[in-house]
Amino acid sequence: MAAGVAGLMMGQTTGTASSFPLAPSTPQWNSLLIVRLSAMGDIIHTLPAAAALRQAFPQVTLGWLVEERWAELLCTLRYPRSGRRSPERPLVDRIHAVNTSEWRRSPLSFNTWQQMAVSLSDVRGIRYDAAIDFQGAVRSALLARWSGAAAVYGDAQPRENAASMFYTRQSVLNTSGTHVVEQALALAENVISHGIITTEDLSNAGATTRELQSEVEFPVDSDAEKTIATLIGGGSDFVILNPGAGWGAKMWPAERYGQVAKELAEDGLLSLINYGPREEELAAAVEAASAGAARRISCSISELIALTRRARLFIGGDTGPMHLAAALKIPVVAIFGPTNPARNGPFGTRSIVLRSAISQTDHTRHREPEQGLLEITVDEVVSAARRLLRDRSAEPRAAEQVLRKKVFAEKP
Repeated sequence: MAAGVAGLMMGQTTGTASSFPLAPSTPQWNSLLIVRLSAMGDIIHTLPAAAALRQAFPQVTLGWLVEERWAELLCTLRYPRSGRRSPERPLVDRIHAVNTSEWRRSPLSFNTWQQMAVSLSDVRGIRYDAAIDFQGAVRSALLARWSGAAAVYGDAQPRENAASMFYTRQSVLNTSGTHVVEQALALAENVISHGIITTEDLSNAGATTRELQSEVEFPVDSDAEKTIATLIGGGSDFVILNPGAGWGAKMWPAERYGQVAKELAEDGLLSLINYGPREEELAAAVEAASAGAARRISCSISELIALTRRARLFIGGDTGPMHLAAALKIPVVAIFGPTNPARNGPFGTRSIVLRSAISQTDHTRHREPEQGLLEITVDEVVSAARRLLRDRSAEPRAAEQVLRKKVFAEKP
């Protein structure tokens, strides 16, 4: 067993953000597999890195291994998951969907083993030159290794330490104080440097992944576009309120969202309350507190993309829909508590992040709102919203700063 592990721990490299070291003996890639299984926000954070890989190697077959639940972020429901790229599947050539949560629930069932065999056969049949694990979990690293790719890239200090055993090339990334988008870009840059074999290739690829970044593209579902257009009547004078979050400590009180909606209604703005599974009561509480200024709307992923594209502003906490809004360049008022906005804040759009000075980074999944989160007032959120709505001219910076309550630090 020790010898086997030693064989996997080879080729440690260092990712940089300034240059591409040439690797003359490394063959140029013909196919690359991105491994980022979940969740919504994390997949969105990986899209700039995927776009950089696509731009660096436009002819490469680019695949993505993802949980079935989130595949709609990459391809519309009714469109084929492999073949020529199109607006319905704009970034990747192939999508390989898995359902690891279901597999874990019934690990010994015949159906689970059959699904696993079919999924792995689908991936291994492509014979990818390299797999890149952007997740850093044991399950994602294991799937990357099982893909049969000749090389498996990952962070030398992944989120789950045991994941590094399955990487054949480890990248030492600077993860201290850097946004997760930048961390993913650094890993992509390392892969790009190993796929370039001539000075001409280097020149074509560009100097850094900063230059390689292109606009993130999301699938366009014509049915979802029509549904949302009908729902909002072609108007765009609305904001999206997103009261839900992954756990209670990140959730600003529903009643305060309703009060925000009432204030914005005085400016002629309708508030639409986005909610997901098991958040019906939460959305109803916001709607009741708004006294008719807000209304609930439950969307599929494709419909949420279509809705968010049309919004003037997004207000919410550290959630997947907030990161979707940022990726679509919609201005964001982000209400932060126990998670760190320097690492997880809105990236690449105009935004104001509100966070109390007493909030401490803590990923413990407490059910009750974090105390610092409760110090953020309705007036502060409304003031931030009006500032962003008033100024549409400023350009976004690349990264967010840690922002404190009662100091409206704006990312222009």
